[in-house]
Amino acid sequence: MAAQGADLAGEARLIDAMVPRGSRILDAGCGTGRVGGHLAAAGHDVTGVDLDPELIAAAREDHPGIRWLVGDLVELDLPQRFDVIVSAGNVMTFVAPGTRAEILRRLRAHLADGGRVVIGFGAGRGYAFDDFLDDAAGAGLQPAVLLGTWDLRPFTEGSDFLVAILEPR
Repeated sequence: MAAQGADLAGEARLIDAMVPRGSRILDAGCGTGRVGGHLAAAGHDVTGVDLDPELIAAAREDHPGIRWLVGDLVELDLPQRFDVIVSAGNVMTFVAPGTRAEILRRLRAHLADGGRVVIGFGAGRGYAFDDFLDDAAGAGLQPAVLLGTWDLRPFTEGSDFLVAILEPR
């Protein structure tokens, strides 16, 4: 994708712009560490969690010195609280539908005072945007900003992607 000119750091740039240097960031569903690695290189304190040990192994190899953890987001229970929690790459559409509301509750529980959760995923992936926003409300989160892309285009009724910046209610 990079060879074709795709922007592989757009998610990380948005998160980086939201917080001061040295912020505590959780990359929830981090995969190989693409987003978290970029954020750590920008000077943030990053923890990444993913269910797949092979992806975590790749993250550790590609981005050493970052706390990469194998774990299920539905059981997330870390001692740290985070200034921002980011879940990019359609993570919420890959988890079991019956776990989505609990994952959002767990993410909410890991926010520091004034923290925000940023989740992005595409339409047509089995999780309607309205259902997601209802689940977020049930988890104690409300939209601060809804975008249609990671590059700050507004979310509209016809958007085929949602980037939800959520804050505690």
